[in-house]
Amino acid sequence: MSIVLSIIAIFILIVLSAFFNGSETSLTAASRARMHSLEEDGNVSAALVNRVLSRPEKMIGTVLLGNTLVDVLAAALASNVAVHLYGEVGVAYATGLITILIVIFAAVLPKTYALAYADRVALIVAPPMRGLIYILTPFTKAIEYVVRNLLKLTPGKADDEANILAAHEEIRGTIDLQAKEGTVAKGDAEMLGGVLDLGDLQVADIMVHRTKMETVNADDPPAKILDQLIKSQFTRVPIWKEEPENIVGVLHTKDLLLALSRTGWAPDTLDIMKSASTPWFVPDTTSLKDQLNQFLKKKTQMALVVDEYGEVQGLITLEDILEEIVGQITDEHDNPDSHIRMQSDGTVNVDGTVAIRDLNRHLDWDLPDDEATTIAGLVIHEAQTIPEPGQVFTFHGYRFEILRKSRNKITAIRIKPLTAIAGTAIGVPQQKAARG
Repeated sequence: MSIVLSIIAIFILIVLSAFFNGSETSLTAASRARMHSLEEDGNVSAALVNRVLSRPEKMIGTVLLGNTLVDVLAAALASNVAVHLYGEVGVAYATGLITILIVIFAAVLPKTYALAYADRVALIVAPPMRGLIYILTPFTKAIEYVVRNLLKLTPGKADDEANILAAHEEIRGTIDLQAKEGTVAKGDAEMLGGVLDLGDLQVADIMVHRTKMETVNADDPPAKILDQLIKSQFTRVPIWKEEPENIVGVLHTKDLLLALSRTGWAPDTLDIMKSASTPWFVPDTTSLKDQLNQFLKKKTQMALVVDEYGEVQGLITLEDILEEIVGQITDEHDNPDSHIRMQSDGTVNVDGTVAIRDLNRHLDWDLPDDEATTIAGLVIHEAQTIPEPGQVFTFHGYRFEILRKSRNKITAIRIKPLTAIAGTAIGVPQQKAARG
C-alpha cells in the first residue's frame, strides 16, 4: 500500500512540476499588449496575469521554489520505492526513470504547449499562480533579498536607456516579423514603421531644398504674382525681397483672392505684402516628431528650414511629414512624379535630386541614407569625387551610371541592382565611353 501511495504521490508531483514549468513559460511568453487590452475589457484573469508580471521576480522565485521542491521530493520518493523493490541498485533505476519522466512530461511537453498557446495558458494558470505567490511570499522574499543584493554587483542603471530603446526596437521587430509572415499587410507595416521613424528623422532629411522651392518676388507687379499663384499647384508660396533667400512672408491663395475681391478684382491696386503671413523658421535639426507636434500646436502647415547660420535651406509642410507615414499623397492638381523612371531592361533612371528614402520606398530598396539625402549625394560621397557622364560605380549592391551632369551637379543617374554579382569592388569607378 505504501508503494502504491508513493507512486500516486510521484505522479501528482510530476503534474505539479509540469504546472510550474508551463506557468513560467506561458507567463513570460504571453503578449503584454493583449493582456492589457483584455484587462481594459474587464477580463479578471488578464488582470491577474498583469499583476503577476508586474513583479516578475516574485513569479520566478515562486516557480523555482515550487519546481525544485516537487522535483526533489519526486526523486526521493522514486528512490525509496526502487530501493524497496530492487535494493540499492534501485537508486540508479529510479534516477534514470524519474529523469526521463520529468524531462518529457514535466518540462518539454508543458513548455512546448505553453509556448504554442502562451496567452490561453497564461489566463488559466494566473489565478492559481497568484495564490501560490501569496502563500510562498515569506520564502520568495528571502530569495528576492539575496537576488537583489547580488544584482547590485552588476550594472543596472546604465542599462535603463538601452531598455527604453530596446522596447522601441521590439515594436519595430514585431512589425517586420508580422509583415514577413503575412499577418500584417506591407503597406500597413510601412505606415507603422513611418510613425516610429518620426523621432529618428530631422526636417533636413525630407525638406524641399531651396533650389526646388517655388517662390515669388515681392517687387513683381501684383498681376504677375497673382498669375504665378493661379498657375502654381501649391496654395502656399513663400515671397522674397532683394534676393531669393530673403523670405519675408508666405502667400496663401485664399487670402490673396479674398484681398483681391475687396479691391473690386483690380490686381493693380492689390497690396501683396498685406496679404502675406509672417514666415515661420525652424532649425534643420528639428526631429519630424517635434515638428509634427509644432504644426498641430500652431495650426499652420508650412515652415521655412534654416541652418545654424540662419540661412534658408528649404521648406517643410505638414503633408511632407504625413507622406513619411502613409506614402505619397497626390491630388488632381499634382504633377505626375517622373523623377523615377523604370526601364524595360530592369534599370531605373532617376534624377540626381531624388531622395534616397523616396527611392527606397518606391522600389523597396535598401540604399543607406546616413551620409547623404539624395542619390547624387550618395554617389559623390561614395566616389569621393564629382564624376563625369559615362562613369560607372558599384557599391551597396547597386550599379550607378552617370548619365548627365550640369556644372558640378549630377542631374541623371541610371541604377541597376546587382544582387546576383558578388565580390564587386566598392566605390571603384569603371571608365566607360561618355554618352552624348
